[in-house]
Amino acid sequence: MRSVISLLAFSSSALASWTQNLNYRSPSDHHPGLGISLHKVNKRNVPGTQYTASQLNFTHGVASGDPYSDSVILWTRVAPMFDNVNDNTTVSGYAPLYGHGANLTASTAPVCVQYKVAKSANFTHVESSGTVYTSSDIDYTVKVEAKNLTAFTRYYYQFNVCGSNKTSPLGRTKTAPDANDYTAEVGLAVYSCSNFPFGFFNAYGNPVRKDSVDYVIHLGDYIYEYAGDGDYGYGYSINRIPKPERIITTLYDYRERLATYRTDLDLLASHQNFPWIPVWDDHEVSDNTYRDGASELNNTEASFISDGGVSVDQRKMNAVRAYFEWMPIRQVEMDDNLRIWRSFSIGSLFDLVMLDTRQYDRSITDLYWNTDYVHDISNDAGRSMMGSRQENWFYNQLTQSANRGTAWRLIGSQTVFSRVNESAAYGNTNPLDYDAWDGYQANRNRTLSHLYNNGIGNNIVMSGDSHASWVSDLVWLDHEHYNSSTGNNSIGVEFAGSAVSSPCPYGQNITLQQANNYSSWLVHANEELQWQDLYYRGYFELHVAYDQVTANYFGMPTIINRNPDEISLANFTVKSGANKLQRPVAGGLVESGALKLGQVKQTNATNNTETGVWFVSQANVEDI
Repeated sequence: MRSVISLLAFSSSALASWTQNLNYRSPSDHHPGLGISLHKVNKRNVPGTQYTASQLNFTHGVASGDPYSDSVILWTRVAPMFDNVNDNTTVSGYAPLYGHGANLTASTAPVCVQYKVAKSANFTHVESSGTVYTSSDIDYTVKVEAKNLTAFTRYYYQFNVCGSNKTSPLGRTKTAPDANDYTAEVGLAVYSCSNFPFGFFNAYGNPVRKDSVDYVIHLGDYIYEYAGDGDYGYGYSINRIPKPERIITTLYDYRERLATYRTDLDLLASHQNFPWIPVWDDHEVSDNTYRDGASELNNTEASFISDGGVSVDQRKMNAVRAYFEWMPIRQVEMDDNLRIWRSFSIGSLFDLVMLDTRQYDRSITDLYWNTDYVHDISNDAGRSMMGSRQENWFYNQLTQSANRGTAWRLIGSQTVFSRVNESAAYGNTNPLDYDAWDGYQANRNRTLSHLYNNGIGNNIVMSGDSHASWVSDLVWLDHEHYNSSTGNNSIGVEFAGSAVSSPCPYGQNITLQQANNYSSWLVHANEELQWQDLYYRGYFELHVAYDQVTANYFGMPTIINRNPDEISLANFTVKSGANKLQRPVAGGLVESGALKLGQVKQTNATNNTETGVWFVSQANVEDI
């Protein structure tokens, strides 16, 4: 009888350790079909088949994300690694570099992992800890929620293989302030569009070297689904070829692509040092996705993708599952499919609303072959970027934020919100970007109407996707009497950032002079657009205080190798209650691009010798 009781106790303890790894329920508790049967997984826990610590490695660093005032999500991956692998016995065909290579019998064995969290790096007082299992079912990933933490506090965390001294890299994270706390200032680094074969992710590493922010916001296109040939061979010249070298469609494809991206040392450093709040755009699944398909699928009723044998819906679910497995993101309680939109209260300073304007319930978009059609219906009242359920939630979030007296509202949007008339640059008859909010004008008007009619000010929209930098007053054109010179009658500001490495939309090898000429045309063609830059890859930082928000844009001089260099491109201020960019915009002087009613510093456009280049750290770049 005693042995039976002991066995039952072990099973209960083991099950608890399984369920603490959130990835077994990925991506939602409310969709059991998307998760893993823990009953079946636990039955494979056969004594004597477990891996030893010497067979395991922490293959892709650590990460944290989705901070609350009392908890944060922690992530790592611990997988079996073998030097001599028989290709006939590798798991799912993965290469040993990816962390696989165990024989098929051993691959079913679970891996036991422990974690601990403390305010000091020597863990003298551990505030949160636990034991969890992982396995090949979830790609050996570990995702846990560290609970019972103190608000707005820096923490250190580390994983180890159970019963051993084999540890992960030391991670650093930070909880959010309590919803009612006064928090003097919070810094954010904002990113989008990191395309592995087009360059090194230097932009991720620089805030680590400067230690300049509290949190990282990623607005999507964390990976790209394209063939791994470096997009027509470009990646070969810098030895940046993502695996697998084909268009990805299967669950294992998406996992391996994510694993490749996590080999970039600056991306690893950012995840290791800052908690992330990410959301997907389209390329986490496929180019120009929407509710019913994507750009390469002209027939949205097609049963299978020609080069993968995977149904359209299954491909999306493969991508979503891999994304939730690999990203330090909470399992949002979904009331319907594929929800990633969510919000965060950062003290009484600001509320952060992260939208999904791409995958959730988006009406048909510009698929390249149907541009004229989308142009014709772009102002149709029935079109939505986000679907009625998310749209109503979005407006309620804005209202609730204003009612609770939060100083600012920050909105994460995958695509550019403001109008972008590109006819001057492209010379086409359909001048707007119909894959962005311009293709959903009624939805944008409803959003602006809600803000204006309810007197909700101090709005900051953060946007990605475009591979360029755009800074605009947020205004309801043709409805409010907006003055471009003064900014009067706007309702906030939009800061849209360039790509980490994805190429300029006007050409990968565009010169600085050509890029600035295009920027001048764009600034003159768009009344609310105050600054625009096409040339530089990079990121921007937002520093949010009660009296003002400052935005600092940074450009990478080169991304063909790993380096710590960056250029301060432009700096902007938004005063509380002003609902517009402070005049003169950017102090009247920027490093690159085009500034309305301001000047651009003279640069050597031939060899791009910039006097504004500065080094964010004298330390060797390899030190982070």
